[in-house]
Amino acid sequence: MKIKKNDLVLVIKGKDRKRTGKVIKALPKENKVVIEGLNLVKKHIRPRRQGEKGKIVEVPRPIYVSNVKLICPKCGDATKVGYNIVDNKKKRFCKKCKKIID
Repeated sequence: MKIKKNDLVLVIKGKDRKRTGKVIKALPKENKVVIEGLNLVKKHIRPRRQGEKGKIVEVPRPIYVSNVKLICPKCGDATKVGYNIVDNKKKRFCKKCKKIID
């Protein structure tokens, strides 16, 4: 998967289209990412102890990785990601400015 944890991404589809956020968690088996403050849904929490009140909280849900684009830290544009072999290691690079991301 080309998007990793702590990457800055731009959402290109869905209700949060054209908004940016930081990736909290990457789920490569499901091909999804969780973005901080985006794709929020309301979750109802039951009271656990006697006397405690239930509440409604907003939690971020996963979004498909195909619906986000990486924002290049070098050029600042939303871009596709490619791979190059540098020093016998696979490195990600920006397809717009051709600079190594990692």
